[in-house]
Amino acid sequence: MNKWTIVSVLITSLVGITAVAGEPAKPTEDSGAPPQAIEKWREMRFGLFVHWGPVSLTGREIGWSRGGERRGHRTGQGTETPVEIYDNLYKEFNPVKFDADEWVAIAKEAGMRYLVFTTKHHDGFCNFDSKLTDYKITSRESPYGKDIAVQLADACHAANLPLGWYYSPPDWHDANYRNGERHGQYINYMHGQIEELLTNYGKVDILWFDGLGGKAEDWDAGRLLPAIRRLQPGIIINNRCGLPADHDTPEQRVGGFMRDRPWETCMTICRQWAWKPGDTMKSRKQCIQTLLQVVGGDGNLLFNVGPMPDGRIEDRQVERLKEMGQWLARYGDGVYGTRGGPFKPGKWGASTCKENRVYLYVMNWPKKGPLELPAVEKKITSARLLSGGTLDFQESASGISVDVPAGDRDEVATVIELKVDGTAFDIAPVDVAYRSDSLAYGKKTTASNVYRKMNSQYGPQKALDDDSQTRWATDSGTSEAWLEVDLGRPREVVRVSIDEPGEYRRIQEFQLQYLDGESWKTFYEGKTVGPDWSTPVAPVTAQRFRLNILKATDGPTIWEFQLGGAAE
Repeated sequence: MNKWTIVSVLITSLVGITAVAGEPAKPTEDSGAPPQAIEKWREMRFGLFVHWGPVSLTGREIGWSRGGERRGHRTGQGTETPVEIYDNLYKEFNPVKFDADEWVAIAKEAGMRYLVFTTKHHDGFCNFDSKLTDYKITSRESPYGKDIAVQLADACHAANLPLGWYYSPPDWHDANYRNGERHGQYINYMHGQIEELLTNYGKVDILWFDGLGGKAEDWDAGRLLPAIRRLQPGIIINNRCGLPADHDTPEQRVGGFMRDRPWETCMTICRQWAWKPGDTMKSRKQCIQTLLQVVGGDGNLLFNVGPMPDGRIEDRQVERLKEMGQWLARYGDGVYGTRGGPFKPGKWGASTCKENRVYLYVMNWPKKGPLELPAVEKKITSARLLSGGTLDFQESASGISVDVPAGDRDEVATVIELKVDGTAFDIAPVDVAYRSDSLAYGKKTTASNVYRKMNSQYGPQKALDDDSQTRWATDSGTSEAWLEVDLGRPREVVRVSIDEPGEYRRIQEFQLQYLDGESWKTFYEGKTVGPDWSTPVAPVTAQRFRLNILKATDGPTIWEFQLGGAAE
């Protein structure tokens, strides 16, 4: 029996999604999850994302490292794994050390409150026992032959850990996908698989689509989503199936502060989603601060690991997750069940609130003096330093002053609890001004390239504004670029700081230069940058300085470019 005979037989027998009959629903019809379900999901704040499959045998990226045609999407660079090799990796994939209970235990020890697993990525391989295809982990040609999804579902249910399925609507392996009139057959196949995932594995709390920008009609989402909600009442669905559904999904970046719509940042612990030997891993500080910036913006963090080919999560990744869990064991009351704000996140740090309490997470203190926060409309009744040490706190009609001796400041985040005379969430969110004392702040700047010429959003001035939520960005495919700043008059520079998004790390070679007459002189040469890069330099006096990027893996993007002056 071939694949499409199987599909037609199964779809005829199913009653949940594809046989829900009638005319196709309008592409905007979705009632959304019940408010109480969304609130429960939001209170969890921290989840484990897992990208895994036969591709782990190559150490390359899942889906995107597959050669061949990608109908409806950008083609590869020509360096991908040949399709005839990639599509047969499953015949060698034998993760004999996979232990679902161990994965769940790792998630819980990390302080994570839910788990989302890739049942099918863009490459089309199924990590579950789908009756609609032979391209799956339970295929007769698979040496492993066991359903990964059912093992994870059982482990999550036993440990009372909410379970989510990631499912990619795009499928570059399927011959019918975006293939003219045959795409309708693919939609039936896709709907049938989703029905399997929502009927064969017990309670499913989350369905995480990854539609690569597809429209609702591409997936018949107007009919699909209501059927999903009938099969799994209370399920949380993300916004990547052509409809807004329940929450937004900023990827590999911290989302902006937003209280009026739920959101969840998905981000990798290393650089790849799938496992890569020796991949650059985020530091303990980066991991915890990322979580706090996300929660402080009123979002959730879905943090990804890529298990190895044998089924184990890399020891160093496990240790990093445990470090996050240890931190949360001490300070988690200010993370779980909180809302973001009222002090909006930024370079200074972040804040959360719950009941009558506000939690401050100070990550960067001013160079001089205390941290100054705007006044709020509720009276602060007490202030306490949770991370230990001495706290100097003052409140007046003009604002709030917070200071902690240098020796008592925590390198990750100095945690302060404020109590107010009322409900903290009722305090209107406010911005926190943070000045770095950079000589380049607000100065005239130019750049060789701006992403899609969107100067108001990604122009070079965004790298000189002391705002960690804005950035200078360049076009995709850009490998060389420069950013220039005019200080207005000659100034002495003794330190240079560059903040490149850690999830990108695209700069591979660069120069720091100053204009001497008509020519640019190089006073520093470097390789990679990354987040919070800083170096002292031999004093240079000039009016115009430049970051000259000589080599980048893709379009460079910079949060901040700062020039430190000598003490005056």
